[in-house]
Amino acid sequence: MNTLHRPNLDPISSICTQIPPTPTSIITYKHQFSCFNFSRYRTKCKGLRPPQALHKTTANLQDGTDESVESNRKLVGSIAKGLIGFAAAVSVCLDSPAMAESLTIAFPASRTHEVNAVQRTLVETWGLIRETFVDPTFNHQDWDSKLQQTMVEMLPLRTADAAYSKIRGMLSTLGDPFTRIISPKEYQSFRIGSDGNVQGVGLFVNTEPKTGHLVVLSCVEGSPAARAGIHVGDELVEINGERLKGISGEAAAQKLRGHVGTSVTVKVHNGKKLAIDSSFREVRLPREFIRLSPISSAIIPHRTPDGHVSKTGYVKLLAFSQTAAADMKHAIHELEGQGVESYILDLRNNPGGLVKAGLDVAQIWLDGDETLVNTIDRDGNMLPINMINGHALTRDPLVVLVNEGSASASEILAGALHDNGRAKLIGNRTFGKGKIQSVTELHDGSALFITVAKYLSPALHDIDQVGITPDVQCTTDMLNSPKEAGLMRKKSVASSSSSSSLEGDSCILVAEHELDNQESKGSAS
Repeated sequence: MNTLHRPNLDPISSICTQIPPTPTSIITYKHQFSCFNFSRYRTKCKGLRPPQALHKTTANLQDGTDESVESNRKLVGSIAKGLIGFAAAVSVCLDSPAMAESLTIAFPASRTHEVNAVQRTLVETWGLIRETFVDPTFNHQDWDSKLQQTMVEMLPLRTADAAYSKIRGMLSTLGDPFTRIISPKEYQSFRIGSDGNVQGVGLFVNTEPKTGHLVVLSCVEGSPAARAGIHVGDELVEINGERLKGISGEAAAQKLRGHVGTSVTVKVHNGKKLAIDSSFREVRLPREFIRLSPISSAIIPHRTPDGHVSKTGYVKLLAFSQTAAADMKHAIHELEGQGVESYILDLRNNPGGLVKAGLDVAQIWLDGDETLVNTIDRDGNMLPINMINGHALTRDPLVVLVNEGSASASEILAGALHDNGRAKLIGNRTFGKGKIQSVTELHDGSALFITVAKYLSPALHDIDQVGITPDVQCTTDMLNSPKEAGLMRKKSVASSSSSSSLEGDSCILVAEHELDNQESKGSAS
């Protein structure tokens, strides 16, 4: 396939710890943020923050100015002032072609070993946020003072869990629910989900930014959750009797997962009903092996207005896992070999996943040097991510199905195909998550998710908290009209068992109607 270049949204940290046999601990770590390094997409490459844009207390020490030395001395003094007991010094070094910075911070070291380890995680988290978080004002607060405050609050604690709660509290002040830290166990679950295999109940959940509620983004077809009648948009209220207020999506997912043969009880609130007691219900779900195969496909035969029987390739993408693009290519090659003449790409209830996978899937359908997405960094610079000499696997007519469960990478893909004139969108307004997170594994195996950029569609449409409005709205009401339903169903012909379950899907019937319109326009031209 074509060769493309794109920015790296997963900064890697390299941490080295030295603890001398004295009451002083010295922690040194390095992070490289030299550029977004997406190897197959064209974009600009630059330091995330040029030296002249750095905050006063993070001035480039290589310039040798008195101001930079003095500002760091003041920061160290402000943090250490009035504190006694063991002391720790943290030296932060940032290396890139655009900048080099060294900053030493002194703070009191906890006498509790496990809390002292979390102090190191705190400084590591603070430094990553300081250099990469999308909002350079940190939600209009002094981020350096926030480290001081959190360190003081953490000092008297005696457990790692209590210390981690202070880190989460510090991150919550940023006002961004997607910037968060997760435990080593939660991170392992996240990685397993990306790889495509898990033991659980088949639910994808996420925090709704406006309300903070945990909502169901999708259910794996045939999973225990799906069989129990849990639907997209339902709110997850309790797991095994524990209220979920303030719990992240990753933490909830960890509670839902477990060994096959065990079960978990969840309380859900039907999001499509009025907030009355009868809309709450408890369901006991058995845990099973859940195969998160990201792709399913079928051939839908139907009769066109001129009487011709054609084949439409139906491809459903459930999530943007590491194998999504490769599985998509395989599915298209198989469908092309069976003579399909048009495609329906179903992104409904796809909660997103890896941004890289979304861009890889987009280039399967597009030619040329098209812009796939525009990113906006913390300094307000817009960086378009473009293909380089792309060659689509197929140029057959395409429509894309979306709904309120289509989020993040799904919206990037839908926007890329729509704004470049490759596909019409059918369904309902999408979720509206227009932010991109980096994922960095920290020294203790935990992981820090940081919102590092906002994105706009190729046509510069803002998606965050707005979503994408499809070209054609699709609701079940369309099939309530005998005339409309009869017109569409006349097009159906005898189908295989693999596609029979799709015949009653009103949005697929609308998609077939739209494909017929595209083909008739193409013939007329």
